[in-house]
Amino acid sequence: MPKGVLFDLDGTLLDSAPDFIESLNNLLQAYNKPKLDPEIIRSHVSDGSWKLVSLGFNVKEADPECARLREELLIEYAKNSLVFGGAFPGISEMLDSLLEMHIPYGVVTNKPLRFAEPIIKNEPAFKNCRTLICPDHLKKIKPDPEGILQGCMNLGIDPSDCVYVGDHVKDLKAGINAGTKVVACYFGYSLKPSDHDSNINGAHHPEDLASLIGVL
Repeated sequence: MPKGVLFDLDGTLLDSAPDFIESLNNLLQAYNKPKLDPEIIRSHVSDGSWKLVSLGFNVKEADPECARLREELLIEYAKNSLVFGGAFPGISEMLDSLLEMHIPYGVVTNKPLRFAEPIIKNEPAFKNCRTLICPDHLKKIKPDPEGILQGCMNLGIDPSDCVYVGDHVKDLKAGINAGTKVVACYFGYSLKPSDHDSNINGAHHPEDLASLIGVL
């Protein structure tokens, strides 16, 4: 049984895709651009806002226009955060089971603090989150292990006693680089069993996470 668990946020604990679908398509509509298929947006949420703008407006991420549009997308997203999306079904119960077993948990995400912190505070399922690590706190983001190592320190545990759970290859790499056990989320936005080594356990549904983490 782990002494602590760290989670990615979007696509792992949080189904933020509905908020991003609404936000990106609202922005595209404002520029008289065709809306994107919601499933295309969903499949790229874990790649970040730069990728979403690049896809929607057909601009390269290095283009200054992409940076301007990204900031407009984030302004729109701030209006829609937790309006259409929220914790995945089954996540609240899984987190409650951690509490019952006296296993602390936290979040290590590449989502900026200005968006992640209100979500942690306002989504009831995350009320017992013990630590939140965002890019604002770090020199390097995932797949670098810095955030996970900081999260373990904040929980007062050794990385070898921690499980890191995420829905992107960079999450698994970060956990492995930090020395934690890892669990893959296939119910998230981008990860498939073929994307990683076969010895890594994966959850097809949020309800699977508790047993894979070792709680049940």
